Amino acid sequence: MANIRQLDPSASPLDHFGSELRHWREAAGLSQPQLGAKLFCTGSLVGQIETAHKVPTRDFAERVDSVLGAGGAFGRLAGLVLRSQLPSWFQEVARMEAQATYISTYQAQVVYGLLQTEAYARAVLEVSKPDQLDERLAARMERQRVLDRAAPSALWVVLSEAVLRGEVGGREVMWNQLAHLLSFRERDDVNVQVVPFSVGAHRGLPGTFTLMRFDGDPDIAYTEDFIQGHATANPQAIRAGSLRYAQLQATALSVEASGALISRVMEESYGEHLGADGRDMA
Repeated sequence: MANIRQLDPSASPLDHFGSELRHWREAAGLSQPQLGAKLFCTGSLVGQIETAHKVPTRDFAERVDSVLGAGGAFGRLAGLVLRSQLPSWFQEVARMEAQATYISTYQAQVVYGLLQTEAYARAVLEVSKPDQLDERLAARMERQRVLDRAAPSALWVVLSEAVLRGEVGGREVMWNQLAHLLSFRERDDVNVQVVPFSVGAHRGLPGTFTLMRFDGDPDIAYTEDFIQGHATANPQAIRAGSLRYAQLQATALSVEASGALISRVMEESYGEHLGADGRDMA
């Protein structure tokens, strides 16, 4: 029997999505199993999403738009739903990230979220957020859409060499992640630099931080501790962060030399060529 739990569309983006899905399905005269068949999923999944027990993927939302002729309404809602799956303290940061015109970040331990492959992101989240993994992973992948819009944010990423050497998710996952970093060399709006181990002590040792610039709004500096993140528009913090970042950029290898180092790490640590099963290929 179909689940007919009543939803309050104003309770959350997930409830709103479920309520709209039920409304459009019933208006089309379809049962949950019938809609599921058209969407190539089960009626049970449709029911779980309608009752806010399951988070829809962007692919699901876009298929609903196509099948029900919703004109992109569900695709637009999907962004809100997926953002709501981020930790509560990070949701506002993700909103600012999506609106920033320029993002500069230093990462000491992991690849910046906007540049992570899905497999790498899953491995990171399994350690830090093992509950609701699929939902958190979908939310992280949704963040990356800011790089695909018509006027994407300009992104400058400085990484510690430790990020390249840490085998997150296994050799195949890391090889593909490093290859993904190299793929951004084709873009003028995304730049990656690496601070090599040979530098020794440098201005990034205190830890990871991110600076965001906006058109018409104050700059934001963002840092994280082991509990949550902290964002500030304090002018002194922005000035200190900007100076530190400029010093890191000057210390790091050039974009071209950083790409060469990434390629060398791929070959030395993870195999120059890696098969789908993770084994080196001759």
